[in-house]
Amino acid sequence: MAAPEQQVALVSGAARGLGEQVARRLHAAGYRVAVADIDEAGAAAVARSLDADGASAIALRVDVRSKADFERAAAHLAQRWGGVQVLVNNAGQSKVAALMEIGADEFDAVVGINLKGVFLACQVFGQVFAQQGYGRIINIASLAGQTGGTATGAHYAAAKGGVLTLTRVFARELAPQGVTVNAISPGPLDLPIVHQSVPAEKLAAITQSIPVRTLGDAAFVADTVVLLAGQGAGSVTGACWDINGGLLMR
Repeated sequence: MAAPEQQVALVSGAARGLGEQVARRLHAAGYRVAVADIDEAGAAAVARSLDADGASAIALRVDVRSKADFERAAAHLAQRWGGVQVLVNNAGQSKVAALMEIGADEFDAVVGINLKGVFLACQVFGQVFAQQGYGRIINIASLAGQTGGTATGAHYAAAKGGVLTLTRVFARELAPQGVTVNAISPGPLDLPIVHQSVPAEKLAAITQSIPVRTLGDAAFVADTVVLLAGQGAGSVTGACWDINGGLLMR
């Protein structure tokens, strides 16, 4: 099945940060965009800034830990815009914690958002995409999931490592139905949340440890999402695209 001329994309965790950048880039590229977030007010503000009339951008309250929320979102987009073709699993929560001090509840909470949310979304939208014979799924992973992390907790790193595994599993499952599943693994990005969660002195040291000596550009990561979401990206699946300033070289 060929993709429709104007495609629909859902971006989770899009009320701020990298998710907002991704939503804005996709909208600028001509997509109708569902700005999904548990922060409904924040998502609505982003959607209004893209299209005040709601013709090409809407907000959806989605708790990524809830399969029912994803099912409602998919049904809503089918009713409103005739379907959905692109899913960007961006929602995440980074926690800095000493390894031996991570409690069981905190571990479950971080894994629930960063890993379980990706699994549930890929299940729900993967089935929708497979049934229609076309779809693009882009999972936002992390350098931490490849190296074990240096500025984040073990629970976050483990969850993001799991995202990379899920990417390959769903890619293999869905490829025959015209659905691609890929991951992007950014290193430290120049985003407010990074500056808020990492002390200035430590962030300066991290920046100096990056071979290119600069934090990553979130806008470029968003452009990479747009590239992988395109109809011409059909031969790329099960891949992890590294954007880390040379911190991990293959």
